[in-house]
Amino acid sequence: MIIRDQPTPLALFFTMQGSVVPRILPQIIAVTMLSAAIILVDRLLVDLPGISLSAIGVFGVALSLFLGFRNNAAYSRWWEARKLWGALIGDVRTLARHTVIFLPDGPDRAQFLKTAVAFAHLHRSFLRGDDVANDIAGFDALTRARNPADAALRDMGRQLARMTEADGFGRLAIARVLGDLGMSQAGCERIATTPLPFVYSLLVRRTTYLYCLFLPFALLDAGGLLTPLIAAIVAYVFFGLQAVTNELEHPFSDGSNGLPLSAMCRVIEISVAEALNETPPEPLQAQDAVLM
Repeated sequence: MIIRDQPTPLALFFTMQGSVVPRILPQIIAVTMLSAAIILVDRLLVDLPGISLSAIGVFGVALSLFLGFRNNAAYSRWWEARKLWGALIGDVRTLARHTVIFLPDGPDRAQFLKTAVAFAHLHRSFLRGDDVANDIAGFDALTRARNPADAALRDMGRQLARMTEADGFGRLAIARVLGDLGMSQAGCERIATTPLPFVYSLLVRRTTYLYCLFLPFALLDAGGLLTPLIAAIVAYVFFGLQAVTNELEHPFSDGSNGLPLSAMCRVIEISVAEALNETPPEPLQAQDAVLM
């Protein structure tokens, strides 16, 4: 996730970090060259048939609605993923407070909370494919499960069952938090494994290409020699919205606009270390304005 100050108005047009321009530049160039070719043919060779601006306007409004709906759906996925990880962080902190109340200080409590840290890293590994071997030292056996993060929660359940120091109410309270962790995990897995319907994405992409193909014919008279420039701007807007939607659709990616899962795992490490009266690690800092 990009962490930086708002650029100045002049720098705004030259900032490429986090921008989708490099990804959509081939489409913009193609639309510009097509528009220039259509203008040259119309001016020098043969009169080309024009398209009513009102007709292309209706087409553009429909395309805007499609893109807006898909962008809202993608952002909802991104924001829901962030809320689930926020809930996960809060649940680990609640778990640490419950162990302070219901469990005595000792190796069992420390092992229990450190398993919660391992759960967070294993969950991150499932979502983003990170190598977390250095972050789960002592918990390598969990990686042999089909779902290592779920295996960590089961192991925490077994540890809780062996803790005879906790009374029934204490075990129930801790078990409820484990259940909440499992629900947050399942919610993230649902987002990661269920993309937006492909048929809808296909419709939007096809419609965008068709609109950019027919737009120069609607600007033959109204746009004149500025038609290639106008078409390039329109292509930037529509193809750019598509590219932004594609990035937001995958909130757990390690791209510059993905969620900072590593930084949030470090927040969990800090919370657990402080609960155990240990020296906490330093928070992760953004590198080149990108927080991973």
